[in-house]
Amino acid sequence: MRILLMMDPYIPVPPQHYGGIERVIADLAESLNARGHDVSLWAGPGSHAPGHVRTFGEVGEWNRWSNIRNTLTVTARLYARPSAFDVIHNFGRLAYLTGVLPWSVPKVQTYMRKVNPANMRKVHTLGAKRLRFTAVSRAIRDTGLPGGGEWQVIYNGARTDRYVARVDVDASRAPLVFLGRLERCKGAHSAIDVAVRLGRELIIAGNISTLPEELAYFEREIQPRIDGRLITYVGVVDDAQKNALLGGAAAMLLPIEWEEPFPVVLPESMLCGTPVVAFRRGGVPEGITEGRTGFVCDTVDGMVDAVSRLPQIDRAGCRAEAERRFSAEVIADEYERLYLTLMKPQAAA
Repeated sequence: MRILLMMDPYIPVPPQHYGGIERVIADLAESLNARGHDVSLWAGPGSHAPGHVRTFGEVGEWNRWSNIRNTLTVTARLYARPSAFDVIHNFGRLAYLTGVLPWSVPKVQTYMRKVNPANMRKVHTLGAKRLRFTAVSRAIRDTGLPGGGEWQVIYNGARTDRYVARVDVDASRAPLVFLGRLERCKGAHSAIDVAVRLGRELIIAGNISTLPEELAYFEREIQPRIDGRLITYVGVVDDAQKNALLGGAAAMLLPIEWEEPFPVVLPESMLCGTPVVAFRRGGVPEGITEGRTGFVCDTVDGMVDAVSRLPQIDRAGCRAEAERRFSAEVIADEYERLYLTLMKPQAAA
């Protein structure tokens, strides 16, 4: 198949540090290319992937004008080669598909965040054909269902060869890890509370937001508690550093305070053999098999109790479950089957 993958140009594909869905797209492009498909990627400057890469937009730019300009750029490219692709798979703004909605070419729109159902109704009025919506969790799908359309859940995954399972970690003594943006909704303050309550070392990794309110949050609630002994901050990490950090941890803590769609760090941690202890929000519980790959709880007290139960988890089993459900190849299988389904003659009806 000739497959076009599109993504907003805000972060290059793949990302060097932060950028979960950009990593998923890069892995998907690599897997599809390895299967013999002719893959094209349209994404931000600095992007690279097997196949054909065309960049557009400006990295880090996100405003009304840039969104209009990017939509016009993508639309012009599609109109210049109307028969160039067998499948168009868009991970970016739905607006990128506006000009080609009535075309008979199969189209997939993937959502990684809460959906505005009104957009589903709009594309229907624009005569959308052979369009399928996918969501990275049931929680996200359910926000879009009121708008109609055909939906399928395909989770985010990670490459198994990028992460090495560590099965010899002492879950009662090894550090805990928090990995994510240092913004309030991600809950680093609660992770610190858990570590302090237990007297357990916590290693924090992730980027500090430049948003004024989030920077103030870090400076007021996180930074003063970093002592370099019990609580350590190591900054942003690349893939190799992430592999070492997660692999040596007793658990990764996800005390999220928002409806997290489905973080890529969840399968990444599990592939390292490292269980995840998370709050029950968004699509995160869908990725955790209770007692096998981690624990789901609702409060700091619950997370403290869950950490005490980590020795019950078989780290080799955690890795095996992640391979079964969330490997990049499993995710590529699901998207490939979806493409083939949409290309069948009855899908054009």
